[in-house]
Amino acid sequence: MCCPCCLCVSTSEVVVVERLGKFDRFLSPGFNVIWCPCEQHAGSVSFRVQQLDVRVETKTKDNVFLTTVVSVQYQVIREKAYQAFYALTNTQQQITAHIYDVMRSQLPTLELDAVFEAKEELALAVKNALQETMSGYGYQILQALITDIDPDQRVKNAMNEINSAKRLKFAVAEKAEGQKILQVKSAEAEAEAKYLSGVGVAKQRKAIVDGLRTSIVDFSGNIKGATSKDVMDLLLLTQYFDCIRDVGSANHCKTTFVSSSNDGMRDSLLVADAAKLK
Repeated sequence: MCCPCCLCVSTSEVVVVERLGKFDRFLSPGFNVIWCPCEQHAGSVSFRVQQLDVRVETKTKDNVFLTTVVSVQYQVIREKAYQAFYALTNTQQQITAHIYDVMRSQLPTLELDAVFEAKEELALAVKNALQETMSGYGYQILQALITDIDPDQRVKNAMNEINSAKRLKFAVAEKAEGQKILQVKSAEAEAEAKYLSGVGVAKQRKAIVDGLRTSIVDFSGNIKGATSKDVMDLLLLTQYFDCIRDVGSANHCKTTFVSSSNDGMRDSLLVADAAKLK
């Protein structure tokens, strides 16, 4: 004899009811009644989105072992709740097996640097493979994400050192280029300064020559019998006295005037030695 039993079903779930061991119906969320012991609660199917994280260890094309974490988000298709409950014994184990198969067939074809760049392609390959298989069992794959790529610590240290060396090389090249530009600009500035200095000296000498020419003409015109040589000797003597005056008035001056003749040079050296002895 069967008697009624009350059963409450949660939202986003259905309860599987079997009658004498055979599937009978699904119970919707809310208050329900089953007839015990002819009918029994065989299990429940949740329509909530579920996530499975799978760690896969494999090697790349350049023989570097790494561990990747693949996160798969899946959900039961409402119209295929029967297949989702009865087709598979362990859904997560089935998904894990397919993830291992895809990742261990794709990663060995890529080098380590390419693995980081191909995350989206790898995730899409996992999703397509799972979608093709799991849809027949009543599951839809919403998303597949590669959330972590973790090579060996020594490999990561080596990659950091390589990156550091590249950046250091770039910094040295940039510094050398900056020094080159600085030296070029400094040389250009020095050349421009020397050019302007030369122009100034040339203009100064031209003004001196023009002044001397005018002085010679005026002197020759005012004093009869005076020659150009007399005027030049007078001007040189004046400049000589001006030079002596400037040297003598300078502080800490150590300049010694020596006559151009042999006797005058000898007398000057004797005078200098005598002054030194004193």
